[in-house]
Amino acid sequence: MPIYAYKCSDCGFEQDVMQKMSDAPLTDCPSCGKSSFAKQLTAAGFALKGNGYYATDFKNGGAKPTEAPSPACGTGACPACAA
Repeated sequence: MPIYAYKCSDCGFEQDVMQKMSDAPLTDCPSCGKSSFAKQLTAAGFALKGNGYYATDFKNGGAKPTEAPSPACGTGACPACAA
C-alpha cells in the first residue's frame, strides 16, 4: 500500500498515512478537526533490488576481467611459465 503525506493548511499538522489507492482522500485534520487536511505532492521513493539493476550490478565497479593466458602458455615461452 502506498504511503501518502498529508498536511493541514490551517494548523500545519503533518502526517504520513498508509492507504489503498482506491481509498477516498482524508479531509478532516486529526489535530484541529477542520476540513483542510490534504495530500501533499511528494517524490516516490523506491529501491532497485535484485539482479539486473544498476545499483547492484555496477555499484562496486562491476566484475574485473580475468587475464587470459597467453597462447604460448604452458610451453615455457611466455613470461608466466618461464619462471
